[in-house]
Amino acid sequence: MKKEANSGNRWLYLAVGTVMLLFLGLIYAWSIFKVPLSEIYTDWTVAQISLTFTISMIMFCIGGFIGGILTKKLSVKIRLIIAAILLFVGFFGASRLQPDNQELSLKMIYIFYGVFGGAGVGLGYNAVIVTVTQWFSDKVGLASGIMLMGFGLGGLALGSVVSKLIEIDGIANTFGILAIAIAICMVVGAIIIKSPAPRENIENKESEKSKATDEAVNNYSPTEMIKTGKFWYFMIWAILLNSAALLVINSAANISLAFGGPAVLGLIISLFNGAGRIFAGSNFDRNGTKLTSLCNMVLMLAAGVLLSVAALADSLIIVVFGLICAGLAYGGMPTITAAYTNKTFGPRDYSTNFSIANFAIIPAAIIGPMVSSKLLDAAAGKYDTNFYSIIAFSVVSIVFCVLFLKASNKKK
Repeated sequence: MKKEANSGNRWLYLAVGTVMLLFLGLIYAWSIFKVPLSEIYTDWTVAQISLTFTISMIMFCIGGFIGGILTKKLSVKIRLIIAAILLFVGFFGASRLQPDNQELSLKMIYIFYGVFGGAGVGLGYNAVIVTVTQWFSDKVGLASGIMLMGFGLGGLALGSVVSKLIEIDGIANTFGILAIAIAICMVVGAIIIKSPAPRENIENKESEKSKATDEAVNNYSPTEMIKTGKFWYFMIWAILLNSAALLVINSAANISLAFGGPAVLGLIISLFNGAGRIFAGSNFDRNGTKLTSLCNMVLMLAAGVLLSVAALADSLIIVVFGLICAGLAYGGMPTITAAYTNKTFGPRDYSTNFSIANFAIIPAAIIGPMVSSKLLDAAAGKYDTNFYSIIAFSVVSIVFCVLFLKASNKKK
C-alpha cells in the first residue's frame, strides 16, 4: 500500500511543482512591467530599465547555486519558505517605489526585483525541480520537461492577468498583489511537496539495484564535475545553442511584423518553447542523451535554414515554421540540461551540479542579444544576418556536441 501511495503522490507533487514554477516563471515577464514603469519613470533610459532583467537573471543563477548548497542542510520545506520570503520582499519592495525620487526608485527596482526577486526564483526553482525529480528516477526527462514547461510559460500564461491588474490598479498595487500571491503559492507548495525517504523505492527492485550500481560509479561532486571535459564541452554546446535561439527569441514579434504578419505570431515561439520542454524530456527518457541532443541541434539548425530561406523568399509562412523550430530547440535546452546533469553526474549532488550547469544561461543571455543588436544595426534593421548567424552557431555547436557525447561514454 505504501508503494502505491507514494507512486500516486509523486504525480501530485509534479502537478503542484508545475504550478509553482508557473508563478516563478513570471520573472521572465519583465517586458510586462517595463512599459508601465518607463511611462512613470521617464528619467530611466532603456539600458537602465533593461539592466533590471539582467540582474534578475544573474541572481536567478546565484540563487539556484545557493539552493543547491543548502539542499543537504535544510529541508525542501524550509528552502521553499526562504524563497517565498525573498519573493515577497522583492515584489513588495518593488511596490514601494517613489515616483518623486526616480534615482532612488531605480536603485530600489534593481535591489528588490533584480536581487531579491531573482534570488528567490532561483532558490525556489532549484528546490522544486530537484525534489520532484527524485520521485521520477524512471522518468526524469518527462518530469523535468513538464515542470520546465510551466516555468517557460509563466509569463505567457499569467501575463494577460498581470497586464489587466496593471491597467486596473496600477503598477505599484500589482507588484503588491503579486508579492502576496506568489508567497502564498510557495508556502502552500512547501506544505504539500515532500522529499522521498533516503531509501524509498518507487520502481521495481531489479531496476533500482541496477540504478544503484550506476550511481555508485557515476556520482560526481561539484568539484569533480567541473574538472571534467564533458562538463565544459556540454556547457559550451548549451551556450552556443541558447545564444543562437536568443538571436530571435526576444524579437519574435518584430520579426513577424517585418514579414507582414501580426505581432501576435511572436507568441508562437513562446508556445513551442513550452512544448519543446516536454518533447525533449520524453525524448530523453526514451532515447537517451545522444539522440535527444542531436535532435535539438537539428531543430536549431533547421530554424536558421528556414528563417534564412524566408528572408530570401520574403515568406511569412516559412518564418512561422522557422520560429516554431527555434522555440522547440530553445525549450528543449533546460530540460536536456536537467536530465543530462542527473544522468551523467549522478543524483547524489544533483542539486548543486544542476545549479552550476544553469550558469550557461548568463553568457548566452549576453552573447545572443548583443550579437543580434550589432547585426541589426549593421544591416539597417534587417534580420537576414541574424538568421545566418543561427546557422553559424548551430554548425559550431556540432563540434562540441560530438566532444561531450564522446566524453560522456567514459566512466569516472
